[in-house]
Amino acid sequence: MTTILSPQQPTNAPDAQAEIAAAPSPWLVVARVAKTIWSNRKARIGLVMLAVFVLVAIFAPLLTPYDPSANTFGGSKNASAAHWFGTTAAGEDVLSQLIQGARISVLVGFTAGILSTFIAVVIGLSWGYTRGFVGDVINFVVNLFLVVPSLPLMIVIAAYLQNGGIGMIILVVVLTGWAFGARVLRSQTQSLRSRDFVTAAMFSGDRSIRIVFREILPNMTSLIVGSFFGAATSAILAEAGLEFLGLGDSSTVSWGTMLFWAQNSNALLTGQWVLLFAPGLCIALLATSLTLINFGVDGLSNPRLREGSGR
Repeated sequence: MTTILSPQQPTNAPDAQAEIAAAPSPWLVVARVAKTIWSNRKARIGLVMLAVFVLVAIFAPLLTPYDPSANTFGGSKNASAAHWFGTTAAGEDVLSQLIQGARISVLVGFTAGILSTFIAVVIGLSWGYTRGFVGDVINFVVNLFLVVPSLPLMIVIAAYLQNGGIGMIILVVVLTGWAFGARVLRSQTQSLRSRDFVTAAMFSGDRSIRIVFREILPNMTSLIVGSFFGAATSAILAEAGLEFLGLGDSSTVSWGTMLFWAQNSNALLTGQWVLLFAPGLCIALLATSLTLINFGVDGLSNPRLREGSGR
């Protein structure tokens, strides 16, 4: 005898309950992501290096032996017990400026990286999902930013907004650093929009904004994280470059301004190579730490790149 189920009978209730029970909690997902990144040897080194710079930036007021702006120590002194890295031509302690400069680089890198990634996510996902006139307009704008070389564009914008402080540097870096990430995310969005779960959401009547940010976005976590680290690395290098060219606030103590004033005082000719070498090395190490972490982020989307996966 055939049993006819009423429409009210929950035929798939056990399956739905099992699916809900099997869904991992957000904290478990974060733990798995952290474990995957930490399992990569290069990423571990990068995380340790980044942690050192972040801690130095946070506790800079406690770690600096002198006021970074104080110029009462005598100009161009060599390294000594009182001044480990010597003094600048203006009589400032180099070590204190080096520690203080970490705050600017970390602040600019993370702030500009977050803002650039946010713009890239919004534009990239909208661009990849939208068709027609709106998509063509976004395509034109993104290609315009990609065609124009970023460094000359940054120099031109910074020259018009000169003396705007760190906020101006962040604005310039964000305006010139979002386009590449948007193109990468757009390509992945176009690939995902033809998947079955997106088609099912469309037929169920979900709005486009919900499909983009609730269905497609969670499947692009590794790309977004990788885009952030790439944008943060570019921001750190761009900030140092603009400050070195004198397009920032020269009164701010940062690694870029240290290079700027060392170049103006002919530090190499006077034998004070540490004035150029120390901030340059810190910039390179901070950018390298973010690049190393990216190796672990790549393992999130491609298991073959994970260490110990048999590759």
